[in-house]
Amino acid sequence: MSALVPLPVIVPLLAAALSVLLGRYRALQRVVSIVALTGVFGVSIALLIGADDDGIIVHRAGGWDAPLGITLAVDRLAGLMLVVSSFVLLAVVIFAIGQAGEEQRRVGFHPLYLVLAAGVAASFVTADLFNLFVAFEMMLAASYVLITLGGRPDQVRSGMTYVVISLVASTLFITVLALLYASTGTINMADLAVRLEDVPEGVRAMFAIAMLVVFGIKAGLFPLFFWLPDSYPTAPGPVTAIFAGLLTKVGVYAIMRSQTLLFGTPDWMGTTLLVVAVLTMVVGVLGAIAQDDMKRILAFHIISQIGYMIFGLGLFTVAGVAGAVFYIVHHIIVKTALFLVAGLVSRRAGSNRLSEVGGLVRSAPVIAVLFAVPALSLAGLPPFSGFLAKFALADAGIASSEWIVVGASLAVGLCTLYSMTKIWAGAFWGEAEEAPVREPKNDRRFGAPALMILPTAALALGSIGVSVFAGPLYDVAERAAADLLDEQVYIDAVLGDDATIDVAEGTQP
Repeated sequence: MSALVPLPVIVPLLAAALSVLLGRYRALQRVVSIVALTGVFGVSIALLIGADDDGIIVHRAGGWDAPLGITLAVDRLAGLMLVVSSFVLLAVVIFAIGQAGEEQRRVGFHPLYLVLAAGVAASFVTADLFNLFVAFEMMLAASYVLITLGGRPDQVRSGMTYVVISLVASTLFITVLALLYASTGTINMADLAVRLEDVPEGVRAMFAIAMLVVFGIKAGLFPLFFWLPDSYPTAPGPVTAIFAGLLTKVGVYAIMRSQTLLFGTPDWMGTTLLVVAVLTMVVGVLGAIAQDDMKRILAFHIISQIGYMIFGLGLFTVAGVAGAVFYIVHHIIVKTALFLVAGLVSRRAGSNRLSEVGGLVRSAPVIAVLFAVPALSLAGLPPFSGFLAKFALADAGIASSEWIVVGASLAVGLCTLYSMTKIWAGAFWGEAEEAPVREPKNDRRFGAPALMILPTAALALGSIGVSVFAGPLYDVAERAAADLLDEQVYIDAVLGDDATIDVAEGTQP
């Protein structure tokens, strides 16, 4: 089973190289991307089942033991993230093929997309911080180009903001890694968890804050989110969908992994995370309410929903972290689906501005249904997955007596429902007040090409599937949370049973 661990990284990279060689043959490029991502999806399911049944699956590159060698590890959390990320990556690439936009015009779309997929997978399976940095750079190198495909002035301007902020975050990340190595002599995460016990408490706190800032920029936490609402909506539709649904959650994953494994669960960090969570939720949803563009509303909701995930983590309880993991799975699927629907609306109506769109419930009822399902889930209405995820977090918050945070999350949920209703009333139910900026495309039958409708429908059905199978999924999330909060499980798997944390002495026997 350990031989499968590198495949979610290796397969997309090899496929990207093959896609470059096939640059003149767009049909073959498409086949390569679909086959590679389908394979990754299958391997990810096998890894999740293996990790859930038998514990953490570890692969040591070249047979070198940690911390000297490159170690990859898949636990329940990483397995869940691999499955849901490969699912949405496959759905979005099929949507891009059906849209025939930048995917058709740009020979580099498929190689870049596959490199992005490899970087995402590497972020989840790596067991050391330097390789996490490398994985981030793989994602960012591909995203720098993908976000500006089309070359419109607004894309280039927003893309430059994204590039500059990402480079600042990367510079800060590599600086923190250098300081960690100077302090402990290692950057393997399991080894760091042991050696940081010997570091003075103030220095550990500094490292914890620094890493929260680094990953908080990538996740879009308050007040580090300012780049996101301008950067994402200007990108091509499929690119926006995968960025919005997946990339910010890679940052959340890194926060969850680093804070629980490396720094434990100090009360001051829990309080910090809860304060940040409330501010992120509130500011994000208020920004969404103020917008008149469908993509910008959804972009601000990325920020708002990240706050729910940090809320669960900040409780530092099994129930809270399990709720956060469940919420991440739900949100990746739902948010990707909503941005694909925004692409369908833009194609059908010629615009995403609510004042320029209207009556789609009558002219394109299939698109209206595809919006309604994930929108109701995002708003948290029963029996959709968003309701179950928010209920799990609220229940965990009440059990921890965090009444203010729970109240804020419920209020933000109502505001989310209002903004989804605003989109429905403007784009689907009401009539357009202004002429669209682009010529609409009057596709017959479903309102858009089948290859755009089908992956969007698959994601909408996926969100329903999260509701239907909420019990088993939450059980896996609960076991993943228990593993996260017991760092010794990860340390034993990566370093071996002899590497333990002596809590009383703070030493490695």
